[in-house]
Amino acid sequence: MAEPITTLIVDDEFLALNLLEHYIEQVPGLTLSGRFKSPLEAAQRLQEGDIQLLFLDIQMPTLSGNHLLRTLKHPPVTIFTTAYADYAVEAFELNAVDYLLKPFSFERFLQAVNKAKELLRRVAPPMIPQESKDYFSVRVDGKVVRISFEDILFIEGLKEYVRIVCRDTRHVTLASLKDLEELLPATHFLRVHKSFIVAKNKVQALDGNRLEIGAHKIPVSRSRREAVVEAVFYE
Repeated sequence: MAEPITTLIVDDEFLALNLLEHYIEQVPGLTLSGRFKSPLEAAQRLQEGDIQLLFLDIQMPTLSGNHLLRTLKHPPVTIFTTAYADYAVEAFELNAVDYLLKPFSFERFLQAVNKAKELLRRVAPPMIPQESKDYFSVRVDGKVVRISFEDILFIEGLKEYVRIVCRDTRHVTLASLKDLEELLPATHFLRVHKSFIVAKNKVQALDGNRLEIGAHKIPVSRSRREAVVEAVFYE
């Protein structure tokens, strides 16, 4: 199962905090990592670097949402939530993905979340190019993880995420299967299904329309079966 997008709420009003928490709970793929009335306390939490999506009020005591965002070296994707329309221009100058004017409906909230998901997928891909040809790196839970090509058994596409299954570990990261297919060397890896890429030298057998890699059974698309047999067993 794909790891959800980690979210944080910063708002000085309890009603707003409760509403946003309720909305987040309704959306598959989001998980709430914290809620703060104090922007100063939120700033400390944000410094940990694992928050991907921030819901941020603008008009708050001590430190405004705009100023909080400016203090962050690597700010997360941000959706501003405010009762004041006057700050919209400044919000977008800070690269906010959307600007929710209170009170907002669940439908409007969902529209903003979908924009954020697309931005996370398209603008901030987790793959980090490497000069070396035998590994790549991905971001997992705020960490950069190095993955050797030789360790990979197969990769499964999970909508906005991919699951990379290795000999001893597995990693779920925000990416598309197409991104990884372009990154991996075609001499060693093969797309066998719309949702699966396999390491050719890790395949042990083909049983019907399923490849066997250890205890794993990987489906093969009917349209790709002949090419898979040729590439895996006879090249």
